Amino acid sequence: MWREAALEVFPGAGFRSPAQVAALADAERRLGCGLPAELRQLLLDSDGIIGHTAVEAVWPVERIVERNLFFRSDRSFAQLYMPFDALLFFGDNGGGDQFAFVQTPQRPDIFVWEHETDSRRWVAGDLRDYLDRSLSAGGDDWCQ
Repeated sequence: MWREAALEVFPGAGFRSPAQVAALADAERRLGCGLPAELRQLLLDSDGIIGHTAVEAVWPVERIVERNLFFRSDRSFAQLYMPFDALLFFGDNGGGDQFAFVQTPQRPDIFVWEHETDSRRWVAGDLRDYLDRSLSAGGDDWCQ
């Protein structure tokens, strides 16, 4: 379903082999929270989606874990930015801004974290809406 949805919007979208159920369970254990159902299903279909100019619109599960753990534990980030505990990052725009689900409270909305200003702003109502917007735009400033 997710591959077809991405290809509808951007026929040049790239896909990886599906993530393994064990890898998703390990990711949830390491993160200390469950993955949103939509994201979990997408990763089982393709372990990430590559959009225009090789931008990882959706990261592979291992990168999701690594980036979220880094953002939550890096001391320099704690001094520069508001806490990231309420967010679950899963993709970026290739220009430094990153996209996340809100975990507290859990909701399907997608927010962008703008790395230059530390602002967090709504950009899509759910993962399908995010893919439609990010893959159809073809540039890193679609969320502006």
